[in-house]
Amino acid sequence: MEERLVRFRATTVLAILAIAIAVGILLEVVWIARHILTWILIAVFLALALNPAVEWFQRHGVKRRGAATAITVLLALAGLAALGALFVPTLVHEVNGFANALPGYVDDITHRRGRLGFLESKYHITQRVRDQVEHGGATKLLGLTGTAIAITKGIITAIVATVTILFMTVFMLLEGPVWVERFFLLLPESSREHWRDVGHQIYRTVGGYVTGNLLISVIAGISSTIVMVALGVPYAVALGLLVAILDLIPLAGATLAAIIVSAVGFIHSIVAGIVLIVFFIVYQQLENHLLQPLVYSRTVRLSPLLILVSVLIGAELAGVLGALAAIPVAGTIQVLLVAWLQHRRNRQGQAATI
Repeated sequence: MEERLVRFRATTVLAILAIAIAVGILLEVVWIARHILTWILIAVFLALALNPAVEWFQRHGVKRRGAATAITVLLALAGLAALGALFVPTLVHEVNGFANALPGYVDDITHRRGRLGFLESKYHITQRVRDQVEHGGATKLLGLTGTAIAITKGIITAIVATVTILFMTVFMLLEGPVWVERFFLLLPESSREHWRDVGHQIYRTVGGYVTGNLLISVIAGISSTIVMVALGVPYAVALGLLVAILDLIPLAGATLAAIIVSAVGFIHSIVAGIVLIVFFIVYQQLENHLLQPLVYSRTVRLSPLLILVSVLIGAELAGVLGALAAIPVAGTIQVLLVAWLQHRRNRQGQAATI
């Protein structure tokens, strides 16, 4: 057999090295700016959720996009303020009640009483806590390790993030169509209409999914709160808010919320725990077979297997936000792939007729 000698040009090697270095620098920049990128992702989701309202106002008499954006944002803030005025006092009261009841729970665990006594009987949790304290756990948690500074920094960061996300959302609503139009102007004139259609499909996919998912989560939170209030379960509003937040996570979020809330229900009473389990089973069937198909069939037309794989990959890459963004990203990729295949078929068909 003849030996074949493969030679690479110096320019090829340098090009490969340059690409590898560029990819490494890009990944490093993404890692360093991951918090800012998270804020941008949240702002994009909010802008997509609010944009249909802006367009509705433009179609119904408010011609200027700036005025329509201002009305939409003010109405959204007013709605959040009204929601806060309705729920925050109750939420604060329930959190204070939980804090006041916590010593009693600890005493029950220590003396193996009540429904939480099994934690000490089976798992000896008190002794484990003592061991952690003796080995420096208290110092790590409560000592001079910057806990207070970390909490203060977290609060300041949350305030800055909220204000920044709000302004980014407003700017995206104001200037989003202009940015998209500038992008299309960079494309060849012969393919602009094709990519406009693709962009419209992507917008419908992502925007419809975001809006529908928020609506489903609100329904889940309100319905679970009503059931818990009817059963007399403590911290119903706080738990209902938790259900709404967790329900945003596709597939796994509703199940996790059901486990947490049902556990609290069993602590309150066995009947409440059983009723909550039955409620969540019935509700999840309605959500999975009625609400979600209505959203996904009109927006993200993905198979359940692809949805599951997308959510798992997104959660592994970026946690909760990755799981939230996984389905619209997968839907966007699907739209681009279908458009590329259609464009390729059209070119092959034109070549065959020549």
